[in-house]
Parts: sequence; C-alpha cells; structure tokens
Amino acid sequence: MRVLVALLCIVTRVWTVNANVEKTIFLGPSPVTLAHVQPSLDDLHLQVLSPSDTILPTQLPVQFPSASVPRGPASWYLLRGLEDGRRYEVRICWPATQPTDFLVDTYPVTQVFNTPELIHSLARYSEQLQDPRLQFKQYTQETGPAAAQSVLFLRIQAAASYYSTNRTLMSSPLPVHVDIILDPFILNVFPRSLAPVAVYISAVVIGAWFLSAYVYDWLLHVAAEVPSKPHTD
Repeated sequence: MRVLVALLCIVTRVWTVNANVEKTIFLGPSPVTLAHVQPSLDDLHLQVLSPSDTILPTQLPVQFPSASVPRGPASWYLLRGLEDGRRYEVRICWPATQPTDFLVDTYPVTQVFNTPELIHSLARYSEQLQDPRLQFKQYTQETGPAAAQSVLFLRIQAAASYYSTNRTLMSSPLPVHVDIILDPFILNVFPRSLAPVAVYISAVVIGAWFLSAYVYDWLLHVAAEVPSKPHTD
C-alpha cells in the first residue's frame, strides 16, 4: 500500500506541474424546440461540444482585468446533444506556464436570448468569428422538421494572472492554449473519464486485500510454529 500511495503522490505532483484545471458541473436541460429562434444556433458559428465529441483543443483570448472586463474577455461555445437530467462536467485544462483565471458558466438558450448583457456578449463574440480566414468546426443541423434538443451555451471568461517586465506582453497577453472537455457522469455519480481509474483502483484494493490476508495468515503460522530444538540454558 505504501508503494501505491507513493505512486499516486508522484502522479498528482506531475499533473499539478504540467496543467491546471477549472470546471463547472451542471444537469442537462429539458429539450426545447428552436425552429423559430433567430438568429439560429447555426448562424452563430460557435464551436460545439457533444457527448460524441467531448474534447476541443483551442486557444482562448485573454486580457488583464480591467473595469470593462473584470474577468477577461468572453468566449462562447455550444453544448449540444445533452440528455435531460443527466449530470455533466465541463473542464478547462491549460498549462501552468500560462497563469490564467477562468470563469466557466452554462446558460439555457432562452436565458441568453432574453438577457441583454448575455446576448450582447454572444453577438460580439459571434461577429469575431465571421472572419473568412478563420476555420471553425460547426454543427450542421439536418434538414427536415425541427426536433427538440437539449442545448446549453457555454461561456468562458479568461483573465491573465501574471506580471512581466515585457511591456508588449503586458499590453497584449498571448492567447492561452486550453483543452475544453465535456465529461458525462455515469449514473450521475462520477465522470465517465474516471471510469478506467476507478476500475484500476478497485482492482488494486481488492488485490491488496487478499495479499494482506495471505501475508497475515503466513505470519500467524510462522509465529505459532514450535521450535524444532528445545532451548538450553
């Protein structure tokens, strides 16, 4: 068991050095029909995460906190193909060499379209994506009658949290490289990505239990053995 604990400590330290993680946990919303919503979700040109496409490597624009953007600029994404009532987790993983503070929020479609502050932020970000030189993975809706969908907007705000003597870097911080991960929960208990780890730990615990029982019985047997030769004073 000491070897297992030491191994876990080493893995934890390596992960901590190489990357940071920010996350939010939420439930899939009830499906809604979006046939008459304008602009349509496809018109926004947002990048999409879904249970079948769970990892999105990208770069997020960052700024230092200011009165106008106290939490940094907002980037918007679409979470599509969710299940009503199922628990999900969105994680933001980024290298420790780019210190950044993230604020991760999810919003129902109707809340965004009915909140001036949110719709203005979404529209401003969507306009930035219209540059024809940029190529973004988009969700293509199948033709035919509109079907109810379980959809959420994902907003990520990123603020640089470091100081440099480089004036150019301080005025225009570099985009931060991130992996955005959508992780469904199994039975709404723990993330699906942790299932292999849970199986491995369970196997190690069960094996350690039987091994310790065997070692304990062997020690009792050795202690109970009568010496073959009597002691002499």
